[in-house]
Amino acid sequence: MNIEKQFTEIYNTYAPKVFRLCLGYASGDEDLANEWQQETFIKVWQHRKSFEGKSSISTWVYRIATNICLGDLRKSKKQIQINKDIEQTDSEGTESEKQEVLIEKMYQCINQLTQDNKSIILLELENIPQATIAETLGIAHGALRTRLNRIRKSLLKCITNGK
Repeated sequence: MNIEKQFTEIYNTYAPKVFRLCLGYASGDEDLANEWQQETFIKVWQHRKSFEGKSSISTWVYRIATNICLGDLRKSKKQIQINKDIEQTDSEGTESEKQEVLIEKMYQCINQLTQDNKSIILLELENIPQATIAETLGIAHGALRTRLNRIRKSLLKCITNGK
């Protein structure tokens, strides 16, 4: 298989997940997520020959995406915030609207996490295997499972109590 076909296959496989990962870091800013996604695949293309196969392709792509998102946030000290005010759900509104409010609230809570914990939960929400997440972030699988448990509890508390 030639290099262009390999790249196209990698792009088609990982682009949607990379976009959603970047969207989480960008707290819903689709333009910024698109920018980071493009930067990710530019780097994948530029460094394709340096991929040594020590990790899986998915780990390598997610690591590049995570580094781009975190690096840009650090470099520019961007403070991305969700523009919508979260209102308490009550008996009014459809189930779909209530679900949307809860999702917005969840991302607002995720945005309050440390960068490492944010990386962990965003990759977990993409259904990335935990072994791949651990490898991507350079932590032990057991430590990842412990941190995920703590992150979930923290998010649940934040979503239900607003803190």
